[in-house]
Amino acid sequence: MKYDKDSYKQVVDEFTPKNKMLKNCFYAFIFGGAICLLGEVFKNIFISGLGAAEEDAGPMASVALVGLSALLTGLGWYDKLGKYGGAGTVVPITGFANSVVSPALEFKREGYILGTAANIFKLAGPVLVFGYLASFIAGLLKLITG
Repeated sequence: MKYDKDSYKQVVDEFTPKNKMLKNCFYAFIFGGAICLLGEVFKNIFISGLGAAEEDAGPMASVALVGLSALLTGLGWYDKLGKYGGAGTVVPITGFANSVVSPALEFKREGYILGTAANIFKLAGPVLVFGYLASFIAGLLKLITG
């Protein structure tokens, strides 16, 4: 069967997936914002409800978000949120916690040492390495330039 240029374009247009970038950006904004809002709620609870100092409440809220993310990852719910939230669930600190807990769960059947411990930073490792490298270079440049 031979196609002319117009009929070929029509077939290609029919089977090409539609661009969902705007929808994906919207969901990432909503989910990322909701995670940050939850962090602010935690911070306010630590300040108002528990009497923590404001400079201590921020790190406490971060720890609470990491713990909640690890729990949701262990229950299998964080991946479901990630299907809809996309980058909005990956960018905040909760995404980092998810990237550490996921391999730990995946390799736990191989044992605690050779499975979990050996593979826990499989996803987060490159982020840590390049983060350390970037901070070293920034510190070096600051030292050189004053």
